[in-house]
Amino acid sequence: MAEDMSIESYLAQGGVLTNPMNVPPRYRAELMKLMATFVDSELAGAAGFADIINQGPGIKERIAAAKIVLEKTDNADRVLRIMAEFGVDADKYANHHPWTARLERDADIGAARTDHDMRLAVFNYPLNGWADAVVMNLLMGRAVAVQLAEFSMVSYQPLAEAFRAIAPIEARHAELAEEGLAKLAEVKDANLQASVDYWWPRVAASFGSADSIKTDTLKALGLRRTSNADLRSRWESEVKSVLDKLGLNCK
Repeated sequence: MAEDMSIESYLAQGGVLTNPMNVPPRYRAELMKLMATFVDSELAGAAGFADIINQGPGIKERIAAAKIVLEKTDNADRVLRIMAEFGVDADKYANHHPWTARLERDADIGAARTDHDMRLAVFNYPLNGWADAVVMNLLMGRAVAVQLAEFSMVSYQPLAEAFRAIAPIEARHAELAEEGLAKLAEVKDANLQASVDYWWPRVAASFGSADSIKTDTLKALGLRRTSNADLRSRWESEVKSVLDKLGLNCK
């Protein structure tokens, strides 16, 4: 970085940071929010899915579900280790929030967070059996894939590298969900469409407001490149293609 260039200008021109000591306060605050949202969402998602493992229709399905829980927890730990470099107590973090806490099934909080932690709103809703969990895992898995493609280019290099390593793991989770949903669709499970209808708006809300002014700030810091609306549109297109093949509709 040129001596006469501010960090903000450096980031706006595509520069990267690699050390907590070089991170300015505003950048640090936004970076920590990004990491906490990911870690908390992974831990809450894993906790919710863990309760569904024994509802799998067969051994292979239960093994796949258990692996997803393990890998999501490991993904959270990978980013949590970066947070620890900023002073977060990683050893206590896992027990700091009620990861299994859920709202009532008919609750609707939009994109709002609860008082529990920084998890995305969608992870505050309960799963309703195996088929419902598979549907949620597909819709959210595809959303995570779109979001990780974005976050793999953040300006904090250690985090970008972590997200690039995590991306194929999360993509495989979505693939497993698609395979599981295809099997369920073969037996014409009437609850599948109801689950799609339930989870679609809740997962869509995870992309945030289409006209969020916060995005401009994050772009200036190199923590975002694409608008919420464009990310959501990409997700909608990808998921609709999958659901169409399975004879399912989305709102």
